[in-house]
Amino acid sequence: MDKHIIIIGSGLGGLTCGYILAKNGYRVTILEKNAQLGGCLQSFVRRGVKFETGMHYIGSMEEGQLLHRFFQYLNLLSDVKLHSLDRNAYDIISIGGERFPFANGTENFIEHLAKYFPAEKSNLCRYWQIIQEATESSPLHSLKTTNEPIIFNPAYVKQSYDSFLDSITDNEQLRLVLAGNLPLYAGERGKTPMYISAFVNDFYNRSAYRIVGGSETIVQSLVRSIRAMGGEVRQSAEVSKINCDDRQAISVSLKNDEMIEGDYFISNVHPARMVEMVKGNLLRKSYRDRIVNLNNTISNFTVYIAFKKESLPYLNSNLYHYETPADVWRGKSYSTETYPSNFLYMHLCSSVNQQFADAAVLITYMNFEDVMQWAGTKVGQRGAEYEEFKRKKAEKLLDILERQMPGTRKNIAYYYTSSPLTYLDYTGTECGSMYGVLRDCNESIHSLVSQRTRIPNLFQTGQNVNSHGILGVIIGSILTSGELLGINSIVEQIKNVD
Repeated sequence: MDKHIIIIGSGLGGLTCGYILAKNGYRVTILEKNAQLGGCLQSFVRRGVKFETGMHYIGSMEEGQLLHRFFQYLNLLSDVKLHSLDRNAYDIISIGGERFPFANGTENFIEHLAKYFPAEKSNLCRYWQIIQEATESSPLHSLKTTNEPIIFNPAYVKQSYDSFLDSITDNEQLRLVLAGNLPLYAGERGKTPMYISAFVNDFYNRSAYRIVGGSETIVQSLVRSIRAMGGEVRQSAEVSKINCDDRQAISVSLKNDEMIEGDYFISNVHPARMVEMVKGNLLRKSYRDRIVNLNNTISNFTVYIAFKKESLPYLNSNLYHYETPADVWRGKSYSTETYPSNFLYMHLCSSVNQQFADAAVLITYMNFEDVMQWAGTKVGQRGAEYEEFKRKKAEKLLDILERQMPGTRKNIAYYYTSSPLTYLDYTGTECGSMYGVLRDCNESIHSLVSQRTRIPNLFQTGQNVNSHGILGVIIGSILTSGELLGINSIVEQIKNVD
């Protein structure tokens, strides 16, 4: 087979498609506009300390669990080292002055939370029963061969997560606790479908790990494998156009005017960027308008913290904090006076036997409108006013962290910050959105981004297809690659890998 696949973008979706297709005999060329590969898997080093930008922890990595099986198929297990999070508190939900642990395993999870909500044990059991039913209704989450690789039960798509929680319990505090990890998918009240939270919660509940040395190890491994199979992965190769004849895509043009012909094309960029690249009349105006007008998830403001050497014990849990109960679902609707009122705090893992914290990330929501006045500027050239804006936000966020984790500030050696503009620059997501297109249970069809486009040999992959996160993106890559190989063929390969 000598069919040529051109993949635009080297995020996880593009690299996973590249691996699957190269493994099955296709000639693969991956084109990345930035100097650094990896999309949301990028990390960076400052003064000898490595910082993770996107993939901070992963789940379902025990032998036989779903992500472990995907990693085995993708030849990642020997290259990616893991450190298990606290099995009795991989996540800690902090609301006001109280903290609640999320423990691995449904029985363990229920037992730990039932200590705080003794009258709610049966409701917690029902919560997990339905979560697991929703997950198992998706064939690719249970590696079933099927001609319909979608969720079978529309109730999981058309019901919002908050209304699902309302149906589980009348206890408002428990509902807020169960929604406490919303930043993992930027959940919005009345919009985020139940299945999104079901996939995320099931994924981490099975097991939870940090990636030792950062998620760029996944990128490095996939790139090595793709090149070893004869594929090409190019950096600083920005695609400006997808050229079409009267039937299909025929080539891409790079910003440097180089043209590369192909048989099939896969876009691993935001759908709005994809339609901008497509030249010709094969995409109808109605399709273009729908894609461009899709709602996107909120962006973020992040403080990257480096600690003084061996000064602060390593925290083997992730801390989700909300100043008040009202802040759990607040999301985009914050005010300047109260901002920020929530955060996600995680230590980064640089060794298998981590004793002290080297670095951490402190993340809170931020709307793109907050930095709109600097839109169109370049990294490092946004001026003193922008730097002062970020400094003030960071200092306020660090003050809140200090109240929750006393003694942290005195152990900070230095910190860096990023805004929605930074995230836009390095990941290319629309307005720096954390998770791309917002899935909306009220517009389940309209907010759906298919792996197929209106052009027969142009496909999409990445976090906007299927769902976001490492598991969602890999499953989306199977859907995309399945357009050429057949989904059941890939599923059988995964099931039969040595």
